[in-house]
Amino acid sequence: QVQLVESGGGLVETGGSLRLSCAASGRTFSSFAMGWFRQAPGKERELVAAIARIGSITDYADSVKGRFTISRDNAKNSMYLQMASLKPEDTAVYSCAAREVYRGWQIVSDRNEYSYWGQGTQVTVSS
Repeated sequence: QVQLVESGGGLVETGGSLRLSCAASGRTFSSFAMGWFRQAPGKERELVAAIARIGSITDYADSVKGRFTISRDNAKNSMYLQMASLKPEDTAVYSCAAREVYRGWQIVSDRNEYSYWGQGTQVTVSS
């Protein structure tokens, strides 16, 4: 089992920045590919960004490219999402997810392939 706990959400004005954190416990964090997802009211959960075990391979949704940066620190069992130039349409509950994978370079982009989820943190961007 892996327990995931997000933090760092909140209320921010358009154009502002936030940094989300995802703390993992229970298993060897470096064994997992990780992802950030978000779900706005009335919408499906969507991928924001994903990161491979080795950390240097990442993937982003087109809507956040150039504004968001995903990273991880395997020594601290943590993953981060630095969000800049926030827009009202970024408002959502953001959740981190983990899937144990064999290959260090593997990215997991499909939400249905993730095994573990955090409870989510609310991000609200005011216009």
